[in-house]
Amino acid sequence: MKVTYANRLAGRVYRRGEEGYRERCRTLSPAVEHRPVAVVEAEAAGDVRAAVGMARRAGVPFAVQATGHGTHAPLDGGVLLRTDRMASVLVDPDRRIARVGPGARWGQVLAAAAPFGLAPLSGSSPTVGVTGYTLGGGMGWLARRYGLAADSVVGAEVVTADGRHRTATADRHPDLFWALRGGGGAFGVVTSLEFRLHPVSAVYAGAAYFPAARAGEFLLRYRDWAAGVPDAMSTAVVLRTLTDSADVPAGLRGQRVIMLKAMYAGSADAGRRLLAPLCKAAGPPLHDQMRAVPYAAAAMGGTAARYLDFVADLADPVVDILTALNATVEIRHWAGAIADPRGDAGPAGHRAAQFSIIVDQQVPGLTETLRPHTIGGSFLNFLSDTRRTATAYTPDNHRTLRTIKAAYDPDNFFHAGHNIRPETPATVRAS
Repeated sequence: MKVTYANRLAGRVYRRGEEGYRERCRTLSPAVEHRPVAVVEAEAAGDVRAAVGMARRAGVPFAVQATGHGTHAPLDGGVLLRTDRMASVLVDPDRRIARVGPGARWGQVLAAAAPFGLAPLSGSSPTVGVTGYTLGGGMGWLARRYGLAADSVVGAEVVTADGRHRTATADRHPDLFWALRGGGGAFGVVTSLEFRLHPVSAVYAGAAYFPAARAGEFLLRYRDWAAGVPDAMSTAVVLRTLTDSADVPAGLRGQRVIMLKAMYAGSADAGRRLLAPLCKAAGPPLHDQMRAVPYAAAAMGGTAARYLDFVADLADPVVDILTALNATVEIRHWAGAIADPRGDAGPAGHRAAQFSIIVDQQVPGLTETLRPHTIGGSFLNFLSDTRRTATAYTPDNHRTLRTIKAAYDPDNFFHAGHNIRPETPATVRAS
């Protein structure tokens, strides 16, 4: 079908074959290549409404991309909306609130909040987009202390499938507000997001490396240790074989190691004392990068998730299975404020889980071997398989999301990527 282009856009429209088209179709994943009829590069909320209207009138698919970190499915035909130019960041230090556009990245928010001694619940990299990360739940290094990033959202401006610009808060469209805080991009295009900031300026953070020979013993000690640490301490244990490359310290190259990643929202002395019993179980470190740093400088990368699930506890059989793998394995401690959110928390995550397990490659039979010990769940930010979207939610929350989807997008216009199908049969709504 022919797409009719609006002539009053503040931004630009790039058609197939035009200069700049291919660049604006590019994602961060080499496996995902968009081929839309047109790319709308939005400058303002009105451009978002115009792009939605274009696609609806033409009856073609529609997808949104900002930084490209969360793009998991290609768009063939239709309209691709780019929001990366809508990257405004405003910080209100008195209210401890940030308001950002859909193209903003965490690095911008960190830089704007740091002078006031405030911190967002940001992700592991400053280049990650704020809005997509937050709509997907947002598991960051302050989550055990303050909750998921979605839990700090106080309001959103959204263009819904009928082309209307709505304000979603606890008092206005509260059902939509609930769905946005973990339901992903299946309910509309967010044109601005407001969320709380938190009084964190410096942290004790980094990584320490130990020989992998004692990995089993270490993980059993980690299980017991994690049960008693304060919520201000967040940790992950990574079992990995380091590359033999110049960016790896000479004494670690090619070695299989235990990598302990930690962030403590407190003093360095207190952080060291809390970690000491755990480090003792691993023996003398091969390399120690733990230090006191500004929170804005403490970003720590994660492990690519080819396998992801949750466990209520690190049972002995689980430890045996994970330590026998010849792959990168990351075990992360959740709980804390994640498990005890505010009463109006959205649908993000499996909050009762104590640990997540991530493996960086497909291991034949691993899912079946671990199934007796796992909950069979996932987390939207870490999930690239769009066939498993429902596993990112509890069954009750997924049913509620489908009901809300039916109210705001009954014909499933927003279905690209992680899709929440409406509960009722699709009925086309005029745009």
